[in-house]
Amino acid sequence: MGKRTSLNRLLVGIGILGTLIFSAYAGMRYLVYSPIVHIKEDHAILIHPNATHIDSLIQDLSEKEILPYPAVFKWISNMMSFQPLAGKYLLPKGQVSHRDLIGIFRGKQMTINLAIHNHRTIDQLTVFLADHTTINKIELDRLLSDRSYLDSIGFTKDNVMSLFIPNTYQFYWNMSAQTFMDRMIQENKRFWNTERIDKLGQLNLTAQQVYTLASIVECETQYKPERRRIAGVYMNRLQKRGWKLEADPTVIFAIGDFSIRRLLKRHLSYDSPYNTYKYAGLPPGPIFMSSIHSIDAVLDYEKHDFMFFCAKPKDEGRPTEHAFAKTLQGHLVNARKYQRWIRSIN
Repeated sequence: MGKRTSLNRLLVGIGILGTLIFSAYAGMRYLVYSPIVHIKEDHAILIHPNATHIDSLIQDLSEKEILPYPAVFKWISNMMSFQPLAGKYLLPKGQVSHRDLIGIFRGKQMTINLAIHNHRTIDQLTVFLADHTTINKIELDRLLSDRSYLDSIGFTKDNVMSLFIPNTYQFYWNMSAQTFMDRMIQENKRFWNTERIDKLGQLNLTAQQVYTLASIVECETQYKPERRRIAGVYMNRLQKRGWKLEADPTVIFAIGDFSIRRLLKRHLSYDSPYNTYKYAGLPPGPIFMSSIHSIDAVLDYEKHDFMFFCAKPKDEGRPTEHAFAKTLQGHLVNARKYQRWIRSIN
């Protein structure tokens, strides 16, 4: 009788243990696989390189009210050997399981659309990139000032701005400085296709020189229909012996005071290789990140006999239009007309 009782107790114990194991297994599967994480709206989650610890991610998700059971998520993460990686990830609206959530962070991260344009200096560009990506500004600055590296890719510290072709590019948010540079080199080579290279040969200029001239044209006018004509004026000056470019934007760049609206005589004597009133030929490099439109305007510059241009009075044309002249006498007539108009409105 005693043996039968002991056996019954053993069987009951085994049954209870089995039930507990089954319940634990079912509970674990529920926590792992059931859609118990409710994402109220699409979220872009940024995991910074210095915040890849699971606790940092849990805190971020909890603050966004995405994670109802932080301790459970951490337990499942440890069980699945999940370690967050730096990047930008999209959590779509809806209900997901903890396993799905981990799968999202283990999957392919999002790309970002990065509009690269309208930068006057390399420093402005590197600040922008550091603000919008995980690029280390110090590392990028080092590459952009490393003479041996720049020489290996065909640029100098002065003209490296001409490497960057303004456009909107897709990048991974957590790219490195070297990854960014490699991509820009690739895009530059793609931009300078056979057609543009052929035009370069006809101008007897390098790609960097065309970009430099285009940057001057870009600063001279935002009125696109005039860019080819203004480029033609500067090409005429470059090709005429004894002429300097005398481009106002180069003086402002040389001085470094971009608030200057009107150049004075003392500005024109400022000693800098970028001062095209003082030194003949093109400056050492771009004074702005030239647009594709201005680069093509130089490559297809308008062939004419104009040697001068100045702003038109606003009542005679668009605010950004210019009056062109073939002679200094004609230019002075246009300039006086503009000065009279300026005096009339002040």
